[in-house]
Formats: sequence, C-alpha cells, structure tokens
Amino acid sequence: MRRTNWAILAFAALGTSWIVGSASPAAADPYDYPWCIQGRQEGYPGYCGYQTYQQCQASASGRDAYCGINPRVAFSQQRVAPRAFR
Repeated sequence: MRRTNWAILAFAALGTSWIVGSASPAAADPYDYPWCIQGRQEGYPGYCGYQTYQQCQASASGRDAYCGINPRVAFSQQRVAPRAFR
C-alpha cells in the first residue's frame, strides 16, 4: 500500500511539473508596433513588427517594399495621463 501511494505521488508530481514547465509567457502582438513593412508581398497593413523606422527600413532594403505607420497605432485612442489634483 505504501509503495502504491508513493508511485501515485510521483506520477502526480511529474504531471504537474510537466504542465507548469510547458507554460510560456505570452508573445507580444506584432500589430502593436508603430511601423509596418508594406508592399506587394506583405499587403496592407503589412507586417507591423518594427519598433523604429530604421528597423523597418533595414528590412525593406533591397525589396519591393516600403515602411508606413501602423494604422492601429495611428488611429487608436490617445492615452491621457491622469491629472494631478492641487
């Protein structure tokens, strides 16, 4: 009986460590970055995974592509900082 309890406990520990170990952090949404590479192959809005214009330009270099502002960023509601009370 004692061996059975230890075996069940060991399998339960292995199962929970496998489940916990396989969890990974959420990836950032590539459409939340401000610059998109756009062109015939990428379409519109294209791949919006660039934080800076220079990163986008480097990726577009030598391709039939250009960089544009991400429409989700350009037309999103502006965030307003809370006002300090005096």
